[in-house]
Amino acid sequence: MPSPGQSSLFSVFSELVSTTYRAHKSDVADNMSNHNALWRRLRQKGKYRRESGGLSIVTPLEYAENSTYLRYSGYDKLNIAASDVVSAAEYAWRYVSANIAANGGEIRNNKGENRIVNLVKTKIKNGQKSMGNGLSKDVYSDGTLSNQIGGLQALIADAGTGTVGGINSTNFAFWQNTVQSAAAPLQGGGAIVPSSTTIESLMLPLYLALTRGTDVPDFIVLDTVYFTFFEGSQTPLRRYSSDEDGEAGFVKMKYKGSDVFFDSSASGMPSSHGYFVNTDYIELVVHEDADMEIMPELTSVDQDAVITPILFQGNMVCSNRKLQGVLKA
Repeated sequence: MPSPGQSSLFSVFSELVSTTYRAHKSDVADNMSNHNALWRRLRQKGKYRRESGGLSIVTPLEYAENSTYLRYSGYDKLNIAASDVVSAAEYAWRYVSANIAANGGEIRNNKGENRIVNLVKTKIKNGQKSMGNGLSKDVYSDGTLSNQIGGLQALIADAGTGTVGGINSTNFAFWQNTVQSAAAPLQGGGAIVPSSTTIESLMLPLYLALTRGTDVPDFIVLDTVYFTFFEGSQTPLRRYSSDEDGEAGFVKMKYKGSDVFFDSSASGMPSSHGYFVNTDYIELVVHEDADMEIMPELTSVDQDAVITPILFQGNMVCSNRKLQGVLKA
């Protein structure tokens, strides 16, 4: 059991953590936005939704086409058939934590106002960075790890199929994402070896396949290999961004009207991959009580330490997979 003096020091540390974190909580969101271009885009477009509860996240589906469209005249019967028997996707909550922890030795050795404040700032910065690194990888993940967010590899699968949001896309073709494979191009013909001279022959058919009037991919993210090929293909007319995305440190170019970002395998991007994302149909859903929220301190009963958890509860959801595409080898 900690001594009264030690309890007092622990309380000072925990109170400083709480007040400092809450005063700079927006920095956590900014840190994520500056860490991951997709996360930033979803927040910019208001596709970051907070929920008050529920056993799961229920997302109404938005179909690319409605099969009840009918031309008629006079007394012709109207088509009143249901377009599909599935009306919503259901996603499980996923849980993440990062702890701001300090042992008694650290706290006692940093006794004094300036030293303890600096210790708290260092611990909070480390906690924010750890949360940012982990969630950045999860945003690209296939969601197969325990309690992992279902990221782009899950929502926009290499096979185009799979069960996403509780819907088996083998049974419902409208729920399959679009796949452009260099080995078997969707436009037909033989295999294409990706290079700076062939990358656009892979990108254009995928872009067109995902275009429905004004519905187009607005966000394209490429790994190191494909971004290098794409930049090489744009040498005569290279266009870099000079807006706030560029100011945030992201490498961004343009393709048609879409923003093209680079991200590395260190951030979770799979090698030789690109994702063509229509962010109108992708959301980050978080629980309002666990949106990078700080929890009360936890003092160990058998350790000379104190822990303050930061919690995230949420998931990435999609309401239209058909308008999402993956480019792969």
